[in-house]
Amino acid sequence: MGSEGKIQKVNLIYLVGCNMVAPTSVMVLSVVLGVILPEQLGLILAMVGFVLAVCWWAFLGRKIYDGGKKKKLAQLEESGFVPNHTFNGDGCTVVVDLVHGQVALLFRWNPAKVYVRPASALSGVRVDDGRGGVSILEGSSRVSFLFTVEGVTVRVNTFTSNRRWRMDSDYILTGISKADMMAETLIGAGAQAAVR
Repeated sequence: MGSEGKIQKVNLIYLVGCNMVAPTSVMVLSVVLGVILPEQLGLILAMVGFVLAVCWWAFLGRKIYDGGKKKKLAQLEESGFVPNHTFNGDGCTVVVDLVHGQVALLFRWNPAKVYVRPASALSGVRVDDGRGGVSILEGSSRVSFLFTVEGVTVRVNTFTSNRRWRMDSDYILTGISKADMMAETLIGAGAQAAVR
């Protein structure tokens, strides 16, 4: 079930075609038709095209990705993969099979492929608490766990914010706890894969 070949986090055709060109084309086409057609119909058509494009960028693209992800993960499970731990980050889903010592990766910007690799192929598994600043300004706006597989570094965020939080904040501590749990799980799966 897992895709062979080098791991690619981004499929440029999907990123540019489906997420930029297609919604923009719908919006431009509806505006052009809106100018050509009679006033009321043209205005309505232009507004519908604009609303569809905005909806795509706001949430429809994510909904389609989530639906496809469920289908891919179900297919993966049917092929014998045992999903003991699943973590859905904002740009990547990591699924760990402790029984077979495998890890499956599904990336937001390359949703057509699920990469399944032995957990022993992962290196540099660690937690990044994002700590920065000094004294009273010390804090973090991102907590994540990282690992390298086949020369590609994968960072999965467990907490992100547009502001800096103190290191003793519940948000930061929860993010660190999630990242620690996933890092330990990946290391355990790697040990299991090495035994097999």
